[in-house]
Amino acid sequence: MANSRDFVLHVLEMMRPAGSASSRAMFGGHGVYLDGVIVGIVDDDVLYFKTDAPTRAAFVERSLPPFAYRGHDGEMHETSYFRAPDEALESPASMREWLRAALAAALRAKSAKAPKRRAKAPGTAATTPPRPAATARARRRRSPG
Repeated sequence: MANSRDFVLHVLEMMRPAGSASSRAMFGGHGVYLDGVIVGIVDDDVLYFKTDAPTRAAFVERSLPPFAYRGHDGEMHETSYFRAPDEALESPASMREWLRAALAAALRAKSAKAPKRRAKAPGTAATTPPRPAATARARRRRSPG
């Protein structure tokens, strides 16, 4: 079942006091973003927030289920997104609190995936060194004539 336009708009309206809210259609549902960072998904008119180890307990204590889907292999796969509590959809203040936790989880996940760059020594160029010039003999071999 697809998401209703009205439900997605309601979610975005509840999110707006917390920051810049947007959505994008994806995988038959919608990704919801706060300040450009994905913090939740909407599937079948149900909102799920991004979680991680520090934030997941609040959802489990309320018996809120994770988003799960059946893969191509026929197996059920659970994600790190958990169903939003009803109060998050009823109160912008409550939504803001849940979004803070979801945004923190999303940012931690994003920083964990960020490639580690080696620090360059001070004063070194960021570009690769130039290749040595070809010798005269090599240049003569390549020139027509």
